[in-house]
Amino acid sequence: MSANKIEAPDAHISYADAIDYWTGVPATVDGVLGGFGHTTLPKTDVKGSIAFLRRISRLYPAFEESGKKLGSRGCDVGAGIGRVTRDVLSKFCSKIDLVEPVVPFANQIRIELERKNLLDKLGDVLQIGMQDFTPDPEKYWFIWCQWCLGQLKDAHLVEFLRRCKSGLQKDGLIFVKENNTSTLMDEFDNTDSSVTRADQSFRRLFDEAGLELLDAEVQQGLPQGLFPVRSYALRPKQDS
Repeated sequence: MSANKIEAPDAHISYADAIDYWTGVPATVDGVLGGFGHTTLPKTDVKGSIAFLRRISRLYPAFEESGKKLGSRGCDVGAGIGRVTRDVLSKFCSKIDLVEPVVPFANQIRIELERKNLLDKLGDVLQIGMQDFTPDPEKYWFIWCQWCLGQLKDAHLVEFLRRCKSGLQKDGLIFVKENNTSTLMDEFDNTDSSVTRADQSFRRLFDEAGLELLDAEVQQGLPQGLFPVRSYALRPKQDS
């Protein structure tokens, strides 16, 4: 390799390093939220996600009808301890499958849902990484990915999203909620071996995966000092 060639930020991602880091994090809300579990972040995030889901349901009636006619099974990718399933997805889905490769987190999911009497919502807990996750065809009303896609290299993210497309039932959607950089550049974080992507980087990768962006919204009211957080609603392109 040329000494003058600058590697893209995602080239530094190590899946093994990421698992090692997260395995050492407490399996608590504060742990999965990087020490912000006792701030306004959890409640603000939940309110924003619920409002976004409801808005998309109003704006795209076919999505709402799909859940009623074909079933409302959801999938929570990078689920952590099940916080998003517990506080958001359980309000919309009949069953939720959770994808979480970090063993202590995956083991905590059932406990978190049981505390809120939500075990009837629990589907399968899949202890695999996103790079290895292939959903069953046409299984899900929607697939939710939050604060996890930064762990994937660009090429693997595109492949993951393409597989997720095949896992959607008719008129199903993919939701992404992730940090964005405040610049046009992606940034590598050596702490957890992840990349924070610029908004336009996400949009480019969504397009490469054959997804159409229906809507996007910046989360308001988060504590100061955090990256901007943006929610995206995506559907398969009609010609892909």
